[in-house]
Amino acid sequence: MSTSQPLRGVVPPVCTPLDASGEVDTASLARLVEHLVGGGVHGLFALGSSGEVAFLTDRQRALALNTVVEAAAGRVPVLAGVIDTTTPRVLVHAEEARRAGADALVATAPFYARTHPREIAAHFRTVRSRVDLPLYGYDLPVSVHSKLSTALVRELAEDGTLAGLKDSSGDEGSLRRLLVALGGRHGRADGPAPAFSILTGSELTVDAALLAGADGVVPGLGNVDPAGYVRLHDAVRAGDLDRAVREQERLVALFGMVDAGPEAEMGRNSSAIGAFKHALRLLGVLDHGTTAAPQIPLDDACVAHVERHLRGAGLLPVR
Repeated sequence: MSTSQPLRGVVPPVCTPLDASGEVDTASLARLVEHLVGGGVHGLFALGSSGEVAFLTDRQRALALNTVVEAAAGRVPVLAGVIDTTTPRVLVHAEEARRAGADALVATAPFYARTHPREIAAHFRTVRSRVDLPLYGYDLPVSVHSKLSTALVRELAEDGTLAGLKDSSGDEGSLRRLLVALGGRHGRADGPAPAFSILTGSELTVDAALLAGADGVVPGLGNVDPAGYVRLHDAVRAGDLDRAVREQERLVALFGMVDAGPEAEMGRNSSAIGAFKHALRLLGVLDHGTTAAPQIPLDDACVAHVERHLRGAGLLPVR
């Protein structure tokens, strides 16, 4: 994977299918890769939040990543999540990803212990220097409890530490400021922008982010409807904003599936990941909708909620 040009387009965070016993279902995962590549995606992000990376053992992480790399077969780049609490642990995952044949790495700031921006910068620089693969930062303050500031990201972009950023902060103002600082739609006033990708993780505002200058999107819902996100991306790039808005609004309605599980009975992660997996099961891609422990599984009523959203979005026939 070349770092001379930014990564662009739709790069779904690949779900990790599990069988009824909670082990990685490699056959379903290979079918999921085909579903995504067949939908026209521009890359795959294995072992991200939608891939339940924090719930998997190291053995399961390695098996999932190897399966994605093998199934992708070089058709699109594979970005490997190497997310963990400290630099030494991330380095172990990064070396495993290099051996597996991943094209790039994705890491958050360190977490559990509180970290200073200088420590976060040292973390990213150490990972990049030790493993010779492009490194993407993952801004996920809801889980990591620290925000990657515009100043820090720009510094790490300009010195070549980071090849890009996945912004899952949910802070659209911060994303816009970062886009302006790194060139936006019209280039920086103080010189050329680096070859740096900014990818939004906010699947409900992709049209706005692309118009503001983002290079692409990493949508969890893109597991279910990759072709929809590709159509949205292509419409914005072609300047067909009416078509883009229609596609985005259809995807917003489809995203309602993540509320399948009652909030009083389960966490939002259990509800959302369970919805994505059962949607893929209903579409014939996965064999099971199993989520990793201790997430609470969806019951039949919740799955019916998911099915209604698939039919409403035109992904299953209306009955």
